[in-house]
Amino acid sequence: MLIRNATLPDGHQRDVRVRGESIVEVGRDLDTSDQHVIEATGKRLFPGMVDAHVHFRQPGYPHKETWETGSRAAAAGGVTTVVDQPNTDPPTIDGEAFDQKAEFAADSVVDWGINGGVTADWIPNVLLRRRLFALGEVFLADSTGDMGIEADLFADALEAAADNDVPVTVHAEDADYFNDDAKARDDADAWSAFRTAKAEEKAVERACAVAKEHDTTIHIAHTSTPEGVDIASEAGMTTEVTPHHLLLSRRDLSELGTFGRMNPPLRREKRRQKLYERVVDGTVDMIATDHAPHTREEKDASIWDAPSGVPGVETVLPLLLAEARDADSRLTYGRVRDLTARNPADVFGLPQKGAIEAGKDADLVLVDTTETSEINGEALHSKCDWTPFEGRDAVFPEWTMVRGTVVYERGDALADDATPQEDVFYDHGGQNVRGADSERLE
Repeated sequence: MLIRNATLPDGHQRDVRVRGESIVEVGRDLDTSDQHVIEATGKRLFPGMVDAHVHFRQPGYPHKETWETGSRAAAAGGVTTVVDQPNTDPPTIDGEAFDQKAEFAADSVVDWGINGGVTADWIPNVLLRRRLFALGEVFLADSTGDMGIEADLFADALEAAADNDVPVTVHAEDADYFNDDAKARDDADAWSAFRTAKAEEKAVERACAVAKEHDTTIHIAHTSTPEGVDIASEAGMTTEVTPHHLLLSRRDLSELGTFGRMNPPLRREKRRQKLYERVVDGTVDMIATDHAPHTREEKDASIWDAPSGVPGVETVLPLLLAEARDADSRLTYGRVRDLTARNPADVFGLPQKGAIEAGKDADLVLVDTTETSEINGEALHSKCDWTPFEGRDAVFPEWTMVRGTVVYERGDALADDATPQEDVFYDHGGQNVRGADSERLE
């Protein structure tokens, strides 16, 4: 097919030819004979997002999310590759657990990777022989799944990962700096007061120091503070920021209540603004969602009993595009492309992903940035029918393509009463971006 007159993230208008699973040509006034032509004049074409941090909850918690529902939400939001984290049930800490999760991942309509976990019971000599995307998130403090580990085990994990050429991602919070005085409170802000910004800062500092001692690099997941970003950047490590830490702060908690509880928690507005600056200026490497759905019933509890986590895989790119289309925004379309596609592909070694160039996978997203709609949690495709971004402006894709096949087409209109049934999904069959199971190292 030929996608004609599309505006790329850098503002240039180009034709993009797709053959099979790949982009084969990008240029101007390309030959349209014998082609299926998609007219894209006035619309923007982006490379599909690589979301390096999702929790699709299978196996163990299919009432929260499944690979089918989570990947459909991803496709509807312009995400074409997802990376699932290890804190499922069973946790992904050995070869058998990896294989079980890979069977569930076969239901995905987008491409995928699976991260391996580290606990006292993990089996590295087996796990690291699987086609892992990365090791981690390695939890330096307990979060959902209670997988926090001690310093010695963290050092051992870094050595094992380096020996097997596997990237490492880290959930950096240090429980020694949690504020126990906050436990006397029951308001929504108590969680942010408890899991302090200093707990992240100190954990990032320690993790980077251990990584440098072992002459390796790490990736800091869901960095929520400017201090954490700066420490990692100065140490030569990479960072990601979530859409909720980028766009929400503690002042939103009076409205969100326990639906705004996550790990690490929301920070003060001034910190959020400084974090946003680092996203804009290039200090932060990528945006990843930490998509962590729970049911409304589970979240509707006290601040100490509600589970941590919010959904985000369907709304992240639409939110960023709405930010970039604002005339006063410092966030450009080119920067959105880098944060969501080019940089994660580069950091995690996906040479076939992340850009609209000849030879790359045809992972593409067509959007009309002149059209915005308000986010409606009940119209999203995750099993979790709520969002912390309810009512915010967003630019949703018209269609999403994975390796040359359109896997999602938006319904006829984004009217106020739009429902998921108006949208169309196509069973494409996502693949492990690290290689087929038959290629596994044994």
